Amino acid sequence: MTAAELRQRPPPEKASEPNSTADDTDPALDPDIAHPAGEAKYGRFRALLRALSFSIYFASSCLTIHITQILGAPIYYLNRDLYYAYMSLTKASFGLLITTMTQWWAPTVIRISGDASVAGQFSLTPDGRVQCAFPERMVMIANHQIYTDWLYLWWVGYTNIPQMHGHVYIILKESLKWIPVIGPGCMFLGFIFMSRKMAVDRPRLAHRLGKLKSRHLDPDGNRYLNPMWLLLFPEGTNLSSNGRDKSAQWAAKMGLRDMQHLMLPRSTGMFFCLSELKGTVDYVYDCTVAYEGVPRGKFGENYFTLSSTYFQGRPPKSVNFYWRRFALADMPLDNQEEFDKWLRERWYEKDALLEQYVSTGRFPANGAGIKGHIETEVRTRYWWEFMRIFVMLGLFGLIFNFMLRVVRALARR
Repeated sequence: MTAAELRQRPPPEKASEPNSTADDTDPALDPDIAHPAGEAKYGRFRALLRALSFSIYFASSCLTIHITQILGAPIYYLNRDLYYAYMSLTKASFGLLITTMTQWWAPTVIRISGDASVAGQFSLTPDGRVQCAFPERMVMIANHQIYTDWLYLWWVGYTNIPQMHGHVYIILKESLKWIPVIGPGCMFLGFIFMSRKMAVDRPRLAHRLGKLKSRHLDPDGNRYLNPMWLLLFPEGTNLSSNGRDKSAQWAAKMGLRDMQHLMLPRSTGMFFCLSELKGTVDYVYDCTVAYEGVPRGKFGENYFTLSSTYFQGRPPKSVNFYWRRFALADMPLDNQEEFDKWLRERWYEKDALLEQYVSTGRFPANGAGIKGHIETEVRTRYWWEFMRIFVMLGLFGLIFNFMLRVVRALARR
């Protein structure tokens, strides 16, 4: 079934209204609403122990990565290319962190399919891991269901050949910049902080995108572009009752068709990014994300909280991806109004895809050269890979210890 055919399907007659009071019900407080992942696997005491172990691992890893960044910061004044390569290693360490914490505390099935535009870009290894063959430079867009969407999409970079989890760039709210360790760490990673006021954001966005499209010289004198996966969520925020209501009100005000499972996308930021990157990026990869078991008219953020997912043992039973690819050459990047219409049409297609998912429990499986759906899980290739997070700081420690011994030996003479 094609996206065009899906668009023609009429909406179900009993679709929930976006402003229904039932949408505001917290499943954790209403015993009549079953959790999509079933009963909690762990009681309060075990959940507390899991929260404690999770917090220790996450905090120690983040602190290790940030100290490594600080120690490597002077490289910026010696060699810019070497500095960015170094920071990409620390970014890969964070990618390993979020992959391992999901593998250990919140294992889940990842179910993948796509249309013909991504044919031949997915495969399974003999041990059941998925391998992607996406380009080294692209823009990735997705609907924003819950806060952990970026975590699963970052993991996709880990599965890519070549691996890209050290080259992911994300646009964040400016307020996150002030969180200790996390905020400065994200600044080292080259993430883009936005105030959501385009007049303020345009110069800083142009500055960061200018760095991402800068060409470099290799030792042979050849010019090249650094790898880059720029992740954008055109809806601007994760799906919620309040967001759906605002989207419905905006659709009514502008005379636009509203959506059932998504919010209307905002095109301004994406249009600016693509216009700036044109000529250095060939494709936009679109991922439609769905979480198994979320009832029609409800919102995943009310079910898959940090506590339920990582501490109580109730992660999503499956996270479902449907991939499509669009060439920048085919997009109306010369006219923002036309681009706004183009993006909105893609979102209507995504809404139809989500309607099929809610109705059947599956995205379409045909079209990508894949027999059925690929099923895998979030995990690393080797069990010991998490130790790479601490290797760079360990090397600094060894070097410092060696230099200290040399100084002491010289002082004794």
